[in-house]
Amino acid sequence: MEKLTIIKVGGKIVEEAATLHSLLHDFAAIKGNKLLVHGGGRSATRLAEQLGIPVRMVEGRRITDADMLRVVTMVYGGLVNKNIVAGLQALGIDALGMTGADMDILRSAKRPAGAVDYGFVGDVKAARGEILARLIHDGSVPVLAPLTHDGSGQLLNTNADTIAGETAKALAPFFDVTLIYCFEKKGVLRDENDDDSVIPQIDKAVFSRLKADGTVQGGMIPKLENAFHAIDAGVKEVIITRADALASDNGTRIVG
Repeated sequence: MEKLTIIKVGGKIVEEAATLHSLLHDFAAIKGNKLLVHGGGRSATRLAEQLGIPVRMVEGRRITDADMLRVVTMVYGGLVNKNIVAGLQALGIDALGMTGADMDILRSAKRPAGAVDYGFVGDVKAARGEILARLIHDGSVPVLAPLTHDGSGQLLNTNADTIAGETAKALAPFFDVTLIYCFEKKGVLRDENDDDSVIPQIDKAVFSRLKADGTVQGGMIPKLENAFHAIDAGVKEVIITRADALASDNGTRIVG
């Protein structure tokens, strides 16, 4: 089975010229089939403030009312996505910028209002891996913005980590998939105060021990749980590392 590398990068990396330039060169150098999922939250916040649209966050998640949905659609699906696509084309990569609405590749349901009403935020219910697989086999490199749709004409803001995970699962029947989450640390750390204390590999047994002894806590727990869900769905491996380490073997590998 052919190999496919899926890279998820946060907004900060793709929103600043220096880090975007470095990322695109490292991404272009990845051999074989590849796909990029990006964020763009800082740019969305900045534009909303310029337009006088209130920015509301709850535990790091954006409240997306109708005005904010227009902003994130412009920023994620337009400005950030097309900057990445143009940069990759300049490097000889046949990039194809997409949202979940394009070719119905990612369909979501609007998150029900509970203690918090997140507004037009979507939870992925279906991913059409066969469509993406066909595009990739035809030589395209999809670049996915964190937007989905509900199948009835409504766009929805959707977490980029979730999009990366659901896309990896949907493509696992067609490729030997490696999913790489890029964030601010070199990997999962034994000591949060020591950036060089990267744990090279974590399986479920190791994960249980790390949770029990408190080495892994807070937001890293759901990140690793999502990684194991991807592994259980057929993704070969998940790697957590820094964007500037794509060209190396550094980082933490999550394996079944």
